[in-house]
Amino acid sequence: MARKPKANQPNIVYIKGRPLNIVDGTVAINQPSLKKKLSIPYKKIVKRTSLIIVGVALVIGGWLGWKIYSDAVKVTGNKNPLALLGLFDNTPLKETDGRVNILVAGYSADDPGHDGADLTDSIMILSIDPTNHTAFMLSIPRDMWVDIPGSGYQKINAAYEDGAAENFSQEGYTNGGMGLLEEVVQQDFGIQSDYSVLVNYTAFRDLVNAVGGINIDIQSSDSRGIYDSNTGINLPNGEATLDGNTALALARSRGDGYGSYGFPDSDFDRTMYQRLMLLAIKDKATSTSVISNPIKVGQLADAIGNNVQTNMSLDEMVSFAKLMDKINDSNIKSVGLNSINGQDLVTDYMTSDGEDALIPTSGIDNYSQIQIAVQKLLQSNNQVLQESASVVLLNGTETDGLAAQQQTVLATDGVSASTGDAPTDYSETTIIDNSNGSKPATLKLLESIYGNNISTDSNLSAQYSSDDFIVILGQNQAN
Repeated sequence: MARKPKANQPNIVYIKGRPLNIVDGTVAINQPSLKKKLSIPYKKIVKRTSLIIVGVALVIGGWLGWKIYSDAVKVTGNKNPLALLGLFDNTPLKETDGRVNILVAGYSADDPGHDGADLTDSIMILSIDPTNHTAFMLSIPRDMWVDIPGSGYQKINAAYEDGAAENFSQEGYTNGGMGLLEEVVQQDFGIQSDYSVLVNYTAFRDLVNAVGGINIDIQSSDSRGIYDSNTGINLPNGEATLDGNTALALARSRGDGYGSYGFPDSDFDRTMYQRLMLLAIKDKATSTSVISNPIKVGQLADAIGNNVQTNMSLDEMVSFAKLMDKINDSNIKSVGLNSINGQDLVTDYMTSDGEDALIPTSGIDNYSQIQIAVQKLLQSNNQVLQESASVVLLNGTETDGLAAQQQTVLATDGVSASTGDAPTDYSETTIIDNSNGSKPATLKLLESIYGNNISTDSNLSAQYSSDDFIVILGQNQAN
């Protein structure tokens, strides 16, 4: 009888003449040459895997770089591939008085069946304080009745179309339609644009889809939420999740269709929701889930490239994106002309052709109150604006309209002024300080404009007791 091997004692078997030990079912390799042949090449696997990863990364990086460049050409018109080098620069943005002002206009050129497709039915100013990392967005109503240079009185949404038709070209402004719109905004609202951006409405759909949807808060005065029968938008109050098509519908909704509700301020509500969506897109586009995903970054680049035109260079666009990433939503003020500091600065107007339009509450062509409100937004740290002094301008000359003219001058510096006539003629402009020195910044400004002829007049001070300063315009001002 054969003896069984003891536990843990090896059995020796031969494979191709080579002895192998088997201990409890486990092969023990004794021969160095065979051990070498059966060993796993870990180093080679790691090296090859690393090369594959690097190769894929280079392919993705090259694809993404080319896509960004291609879309940048569409947006900026710059066909210089070396512009991509600007991605690594920190190019300073243009500024006006310490702020970066961007005029944004939206039109429906992407919708061939839309009447008046070249009318900019959405007009917005984005103004950024790059030092304090604050900003505001101000929507300008499309129905504002303005005097468009070279075209006469029209609604402001026609400025772009007129400028494009006449190939507008003037120093200090962008060529074409956006340049004429820039001129009108500066003329009436006192805002000089450093950059301009033209966007079609499809941008809302494509940008929202590119970032994977957005959330906004619907807070309608109607308990049912909002509904527009023209666009089909129907959302309850509270947080709403929007896909691209829903965002596009909301961007176009004014609640003027039969049976609609939740849009008591019509176009003002529409532009308010547009501002909310732009903030939501900004937050989602700068989130880790988007910027770490090359596919989403590519889709985002396509959404911009296919729907946006700007006079920013590629490197300036990168600097702008970096700047916006530093600004929290809580530091971005969102306003319309019907709600600046609780004031409604526009009113309804019927044109000679029977069109419904809007004009400043202070009267047609009188943008002084609007300009003061805008200056307060632009110069939130300005001491003159903080003092909010009340000034009355009295015409002490025979020159008609002198006080109204100076009212506009003060408005550009953020000073609110009323007008009247002086009881007698004055040869020299005189300032009466009813504030008793309590508003020094405003007094200093008035002296810089009208001279330091400070005087007192008990009768005028009593008559205009609610005003901080009385400025009597003399003949020297009319000359």
